[in-house]
Amino acid sequence: MPRPTLTLPRAELSIEEPWDLPAGVTAVPLRRATDGSAPRMATTLALWWDAEYLNALFAGDDDEVLASYFNHDEPLYEEDVVELFLAPAEPARYFEIEVNPLGTTFDALIQNPDDRRDTMTGDLSWTCEGLFAATRRTPHHFATIIRIPFAALGVTPKRGDSWLGNAFRIDRSQLHGSEFSAWSPTLRDPADFHVTAAFGTLVFA
Repeated sequence: MPRPTLTLPRAELSIEEPWDLPAGVTAVPLRRATDGSAPRMATTLALWWDAEYLNALFAGDDDEVLASYFNHDEPLYEEDVVELFLAPAEPARYFEIEVNPLGTTFDALIQNPDDRRDTMTGDLSWTCEGLFAATRRTPHHFATIIRIPFAALGVTPKRGDSWLGNAFRIDRSQLHGSEFSAWSPTLRDPADFHVTAAFGTLVFA
């Protein structure tokens, strides 16, 4: 599958209406990570940037919330979660940021030189200083906004720069089982998000 490209407009987050997309920002759908088909629980992702932050808004359907972790860097991926992987310089070194429905965060610096689980390492001592995350829910819908300071990543993009990265959602259900969605499906079964060959291109416009 060819690498997808997503253009990130430059726009300001509205403090008064943080759940509304700024003008010129468009959401894209996530697809089932294992085969690229439409997931049972639809999810969209919007990305944009300003002078200091990369902004992400996940939104989607949800019929059951499974989340119990309240402490930073607990294994949020065992339950419902949304995730961003960002590789500003090279795919072998990327930042992983997760937020669960309770607003709990997880962040790590991943070294994945061989694109293989058995040689991959994660540094949980890295902290995305200044990270902001918030969630809101209705009975059948969720939205999660994440603001990632460029200063915490050690690089501030310029117009025309491009990074590699991917975005994911894990939806756990006692009735339907687990569903794994991705912006750029990794096409691994069982599902595996740590596939750098599947990273898409993020272009800062």
